[in-house]
Amino acid sequence: MRGPPTWLAIFISARRILRYTRSCIAIGKLIKSTKSLLIIMAPTRVSEDDVAHTSANLGNGSHHIENVQLEEHKKTDFVLKSFRAMIADLCQQFNMGHPGSAMGMAAIGVALWKHVMKYSPHSPNYFNRDRFVLSNGHACVFLYTFLHLVGYKHMTYEQLTSYHSKRWDSFAPGHPEIEHDGVEVTTGPLGQGLANAVGLAMATKHLGATYNREGFDMVDNMTWCMIGDACLQEGVGMEAIQLAGHWKLNNLCVMYDNNSITCDGSVDMCSSDDVNAKMRACGFEVFEVEHGNDNVESIVKALIAARASKDKPTFINIKTTIGYGSANAGLAGVHGAPLGKDDIIQIKRTFGLDVDQHLTVSQEVYDYFRGAVPRGKQLEKDWNSLLEKYTSTHPELSVEFKKRIAGEMTADWNELIPKKEDLPTTPTPSRKSAGAVCNPLAEKINTFMIGTADLTPSVNMAWNNKTDFQTPLLRTSCGINGAYTGRYIHWGIREHAMAAVSNGLAAFNKGTILPVTSSFFMFYLYAAPGVRMGALQGLQTIHIATHDSIGAGEDGPTHQPVELAALYRAMPNFLYIRPCDGEEVAGAFAAALRATHTPTMISVARQETVQYPLSSSRDGVQRGAYIFIDEPDAAVTLLGVGAEMVFAVDTANLLTKTYGIKTRIVSFPCQRLFEAQTPFYRHRVLGSVLRVVIEPYAVHGWERYADAGYSMHSFGHSLPRSEIYSRFEFTAEKIAQKVSGLVDEVEKNGVESLRGDFRDLNSGYKTGHEVFASAFAEYR
Repeated sequence: MRGPPTWLAIFISARRILRYTRSCIAIGKLIKSTKSLLIIMAPTRVSEDDVAHTSANLGNGSHHIENVQLEEHKKTDFVLKSFRAMIADLCQQFNMGHPGSAMGMAAIGVALWKHVMKYSPHSPNYFNRDRFVLSNGHACVFLYTFLHLVGYKHMTYEQLTSYHSKRWDSFAPGHPEIEHDGVEVTTGPLGQGLANAVGLAMATKHLGATYNREGFDMVDNMTWCMIGDACLQEGVGMEAIQLAGHWKLNNLCVMYDNNSITCDGSVDMCSSDDVNAKMRACGFEVFEVEHGNDNVESIVKALIAARASKDKPTFINIKTTIGYGSANAGLAGVHGAPLGKDDIIQIKRTFGLDVDQHLTVSQEVYDYFRGAVPRGKQLEKDWNSLLEKYTSTHPELSVEFKKRIAGEMTADWNELIPKKEDLPTTPTPSRKSAGAVCNPLAEKINTFMIGTADLTPSVNMAWNNKTDFQTPLLRTSCGINGAYTGRYIHWGIREHAMAAVSNGLAAFNKGTILPVTSSFFMFYLYAAPGVRMGALQGLQTIHIATHDSIGAGEDGPTHQPVELAALYRAMPNFLYIRPCDGEEVAGAFAAALRATHTPTMISVARQETVQYPLSSSRDGVQRGAYIFIDEPDAAVTLLGVGAEMVFAVDTANLLTKTYGIKTRIVSFPCQRLFEAQTPFYRHRVLGSVLRVVIEPYAVHGWERYADAGYSMHSFGHSLPRSEIYSRFEFTAEKIAQKVSGLVDEVEKNGVESLRGDFRDLNSGYKTGHEVFASAFAEYR
């Protein structure tokens, strides 16, 4: 049976038609459709009898709403008032918090957590659960309170009331954190959660297309994302929205808490765009709820319509009032500060609540949500039963599917990484080596989802016979099409979203999807916020950063990342690995694949790099640093890094032949892996003699390991690759001359004279540095 609006097709089985006629009529009364904008009007009320036990097949038949029951309005109104008073109390308790948005979004939360969303409070990681992302993470007390009310075991009353307390073990931190049950991704930097939600929805589409079979919708969950005005202003949010619309992620619903307030004041002082028109232009179905403060019924109908969408993601524009109930409701002041005791008394008195009761949740409110636990258990039971049938019907496919659920690789990656003897021995760009290592992994292990920010010809990440992740209906002008089963992602020129959406892919279920991104290293400055959030959450992602040195050449200083390595080496819980040749690239991938709770960046070069089959070691890479060329009686140790290892090797040869200085070389691809080694190992590798690091990057960070450095002070230059190193005096002759002079000084004064006084040996070219020094000369 086809529902009245063509975009909302509601199929009801014949044996249930009579039972559900009244509820379908009631839904129809509440929904007024235009071609692309659904307006849900507030005044119409639906009784519990009208909507009780609704169970309708929606859209293409793959989504179900089970037992949607709307309580009588009086009871819902009491719950909303109690919820808002609790939020006010929680923020006032320690005089910290963000009450405004949480109070304004109360009705949205009731619609989701009581009526529409599929989840299991006693089994938070139930695989096919709906995912909820609070992108406006400052409103986290909204999420924590609902987790408590619906019965998540860890969110006890004591934990809920620890919000902003001094408890270091609180489950209610200042922004949602992925470590806590019921929190899918860590949010805080605005727009990141919205991009994460796109990744979660992508994961569902991909896994469903890969493993679902007729009668077995093993993966068909929705992703619900709560946003505020700021998430729409941040660039990453818009990048993610464009991708979601392009990919037609109809399992994504973005709920816009439209309170028109930011920290500084009303939104209209900095934005005047037509949000609904923008979202429609990006390919979203747009619904609007005019009275979002208290009309739970209208919001429920909008959410049901979102689940029913056939071929578009959904954007629900819900008009709310920030700090609803406060004397300062609708003003910026209620965004990020407690309301004050007098205002809280006013709120409770206006709501008809006891002004002498604080941090109180009545039994009536708990009873209102009591169905969440048994409903969740039934969802799990039904899905597990379906999995058993799936296993017997599709035994081979189910083995792989269960591995994915368990977060296991579907093949042995150790067997797929090329052996040392199979790697090139002639000069080869390390970006090409990265492709040679990654391509067989991607081809054989369908856990990998690999993409690039519009640089497929440059990053070498595309493998033979790949299928692109695309909506199956897409027909591009260039003929590159795909399917949701595809595992190669064209991110477009959207590095920020590439990193943030990939975090969502990785967070869907630990180990189920391993995202690999790729771009020029310089453009990972655009991606840095998402990369950082991946590290903060312990998500296993791999970032392939190519064109990683001044050796990129003629593209000039805009493309030569002399400073970025310092950022990524300093980033906690992150592996920045800069391999020197193909063997070290193999070691870098091995390290990245073992780092199941850590993102990794593998930094590789555009230019040809010398191969060192007699010296380089993949095992050594996994220790962070290792002895590359040993010399028992050496006077100096050179630390060689990445594409510039050649300067360390050539300088060592010159020091020995021209200056009679015996030299040893250490390859140092990853500082953090090296720090994880034993003190004995670290001392043995570094040795006790003079140490000099050679790398045309900013030298920051090497002071821990070296006594001196030959590095960069300025940005790069636009020159051919054959000329640029000499422009910055990166030649073996220049380096050897400076190192030999330092060796002479150490022989006179001892190496201890340098410790704590790091020497910069490349003083011959200091554009910018000299200007800075002269400007502050009077302070020298």
